[in-house]
Amino acid sequence: MSLYECVLIARNDVTQHQVEGIVDSIASQLETDGGAMVKREYWGLRSLAYRIKKNRKGHYVLMGLDAKPAFVTEMERQLRLNEDVLRFLTLSVAGIEAEPSAILSRRGDEHDRNFRGPKPAARFGNGPRRSFGDREEFRARDRDAASENADAGSLPSTDAPGNA
Repeated sequence: MSLYECVLIARNDVTQHQVEGIVDSIASQLETDGGAMVKREYWGLRSLAYRIKKNRKGHYVLMGLDAKPAFVTEMERQLRLNEDVLRFLTLSVAGIEAEPSAILSRRGDEHDRNFRGPKPAARFGNGPRRSFGDREEFRARDRDAASENADAGSLPSTDAPGNA
């Protein structure tokens, strides 16, 4: 017998128990045919990259099978007829790994990845703060106004009360 991995995507309308029922029916047919289900992983309800039959999400399941090629073609035929299954992909593999797949092992790392640590001080808050008035045209206008005030202050004033 050959080793296969099959990933199927079920509609998001069905429950997890119904998806497990689909996989259980495949497993029972496989055992009656003389094969074995080596691996079984439920990856959960995940977003699809694009809409498939008006669905944006789907239940993902990975199955590792030790089966005859005739059983795999029959399983694929039954999955095609099942309305709850959106897509499936069956591949022949050299060996099935016993440890969890990359999808399940990554799920534990997401918690660690969300905390990114304290923000570095050099990047935030140490540089010169620039406000709206720091723009070059405002500084030039303020310099011109200051120089006019300085020039006006050095000339004698004719409106002074003592010069009448």
